[in-house]
Amino acid sequence: MILAIDTTHEWGSLALLHDGQLLEEVTLHAPNGFAHLLFPELSLLLARNLVELRQIDCFAAANGPGSFTGVRVGLAAVKGLAEAAGRPAVGVSNLAAIASFGSRAVRAPVVDARRGEIFGAIYSAEGELLLPEVVMPLDAFLATIPAHTELVSADEIAVPVTKAPRALAAAVARIAAKGAASSDPAALDANYIRRPDIRA
Repeated sequence: MILAIDTTHEWGSLALLHDGQLLEEVTLHAPNGFAHLLFPELSLLLARNLVELRQIDCFAAANGPGSFTGVRVGLAAVKGLAEAAGRPAVGVSNLAAIASFGSRAVRAPVVDARRGEIFGAIYSAEGELLLPEVVMPLDAFLATIPAHTELVSADEIAVPVTKAPRALAAAVARIAAKGAASSDPAALDANYIRRPDIRA
């Protein structure tokens, strides 16, 4: 049983996966942040599916790229739950989750990074990272990707893309299931790609 959380963007999600089968995925909209609603929504999700926290075998979080605050909220929740339950915790890149919605052998997930830039990467159909995750202008990114690469995005991008859903938690859970056995919650870290701004 895997409980997955994505709070990295304005639209987030929660998912429960049991033996590879999706029990439920919930989309959350929190333009002002997830801190106030995450745990109430988690409690409702577990109650609806008659699942107790002690039955969760692994906790997973989308670890970015995305909102710095949102990434931290999701990671802190998953770390705390996993450490309290004595269970493993896994961080999954949003870009890897988005890539899983493609259909071609080579996929380029793209996320709007604002400031005229995107977060992007190249993944294989098997989820292998072929080119590192980057932040750069869309045109510059498109110039680096191989021909016949499938662009995949949940955002409105200025080029044709395969649409991924806003809710990524189920995809995060499925990816996490592949590496759940030996993942230490203390080792969970954010995948910001772009460094946060530092202001005096």
